[in-house]
Amino acid sequence: MSDMRTPLAKVRGLGSAKEGTEHFWRQRLSAVANVFLITFFVIFIIATQGASHAELTSALSNPVVAILMALTVASAVYHMKLGMQVIIEDYVHGEGLKYVTLIANTFFCALIGFGSVFAILKISFGG
Repeated sequence: MSDMRTPLAKVRGLGSAKEGTEHFWRQRLSAVANVFLITFFVIFIIATQGASHAELTSALSNPVVAILMALTVASAVYHMKLGMQVIIEDYVHGEGLKYVTLIANTFFCALIGFGSVFAILKISFGG
């Protein structure tokens, strides 16, 4: 009696996807990382408020700042992807539309993430 599914769930093939806990912990881990990284980002924005273009590019040329900015983007975009995935899985009911929106979510987050990191690297290397 190790199978706890109802007979209807057995027939439909429904049950645990074996990914819920991993997804939960990834979302929580990225949220904890975002607390520190977004705090750094807000402090950086406040500290450079009113700075000239040259001063801002000079600040972003610092390797520590550039790395922390890239980590902020990566963590925030990954957290956004996970959160949107949960929303799509919960509220989009058509299977075809669900798969299309999940794929669009992945590509959108990749586009935003890679574009932002590219911009940070270009500024930090003086391009």
